[in-house]
Amino acid sequence: MPEENEGLDEHDSRVWEAYFEMQVLFWRRMSHDLQQETGLSEPDFAILTALRKAPGGRLRAYQLAGVTEFEKSRLHHHLTRMAARGLVAREQDPANSRGTLITLTDDGRTAIDRATPARARHIRKWLIDPLDRDRLDLLADVSARVTKRLRAN
Repeated sequence: MPEENEGLDEHDSRVWEAYFEMQVLFWRRMSHDLQQETGLSEPDFAILTALRKAPGGRLRAYQLAGVTEFEKSRLHHHLTRMAARGLVAREQDPANSRGTLITLTDDGRTAIDRATPARARHIRKWLIDPLDRDRLDLLADVSARVTKRLRAN
């Protein structure tokens, strides 16, 4: 059976393993803290944030899928659960009789407005505070470079 990191030298393997463990633990912690403190899941937060930023607090379902990068089926099921909780509503798109608009409800706006400061505290605690300014700048640069390559392909 081939090694998990076959094709990577020792240094590159160490970098990959450190990055992988960090991001898995980071998102697990962020998700846990958000759920415990606000009652919102990561997908809830992503959807509500996208809707809050959208003009009129509404997006077509396909636009929301693009912003959140959720698969159509996953988005549909998650929106059904969020609608049942009163966080979002589905409306017929007046510009397209077959289209659906997803709308941020008053309860959804309240939920995201309350969750945003908690999210900022979590980001500060788990990402910002452990690093000095130079390392934060380096992290931003590295993230931008990797993101640029990923978006280009």
